[in-house]
Amino acid sequence: MEIKMKIQVLAAAMNQSDHSLIEKMNIRTDAIIGNQCDRNSVEEFQVNGHNIKYLNFNERGVGLNRNNSLIRATGDILLFADEDEVFADNYDSIIKKAYSELPDADAIIFNISTIGRSDGGRINNKIRRIRFYNCFHYGTVRLTVRNDSVTNRNITFHRQFGGGAPYSSGEDSLFIADLLKNRLKVYTYPAVIATVDQTDSSWFKGYTEKYFYDKGAFFSAFPYRCGRLLCTALLLKNRKSMFNSFAELKNGFCAAMKGYKHFRDKLPPTASK
Repeated sequence: MEIKMKIQVLAAAMNQSDHSLIEKMNIRTDAIIGNQCDRNSVEEFQVNGHNIKYLNFNERGVGLNRNNSLIRATGDILLFADEDEVFADNYDSIIKKAYSELPDADAIIFNISTIGRSDGGRINNKIRRIRFYNCFHYGTVRLTVRNDSVTNRNITFHRQFGGGAPYSSGEDSLFIADLLKNRLKVYTYPAVIATVDQTDSSWFKGYTEKYFYDKGAFFSAFPYRCGRLLCTALLLKNRKSMFNSFAELKNGFCAAMKGYKHFRDKLPPTASK
């Protein structure tokens, strides 16, 4: 029996001049569109009986964008999204079914199909618990959470990480890590809820000095004490794909440790490219 619950999409977008995104993303539930642009206004209307709210704010940063939607969310289950995502026709039924099967879940991570990425991203083949050591593989666009579980513990996205922020990525993994730190139960579920176009990454520009510097800062912000160890393990595990020589590995490690220390000591970011 399907549990009665309200699904609400929280989508991060930029420079939307109309409401066409609702149709483009195939949104079939209530939704909040966080539209970072050059104006400040709030629009509320209905589409096919679903409540839609546009938050048009003159600000930048994906963490800030998601937080603005999160604090205004009214749904029982919140589905985070990006503007380049297209939902499956039955995404709401899939999500409700998953939470019916996992009544103790505070958050569930689903599968997505990808365009422009040869490996297709991490695929969940079965239901399993997520722990702190394997929470790095999942982007926000496949994450759902119980509204009460998050808001009752004041869990929000880190504003210093992600697109438009000082550090280029990591807000998604830090959010999941904060869920775990608060003893919430996070599961994977083997069902596809959307397709995402990843042809042009907004943050990955290659294995540059800034990439490794930002990784160091990310692991410094990680809410467990093993951040430095995990950062070192990441570089060693992926050394063949990231580096062409020992000298490159050394430089990457030094940049990561610099970012780690600067974030820990609350110093301003220095790596720019």
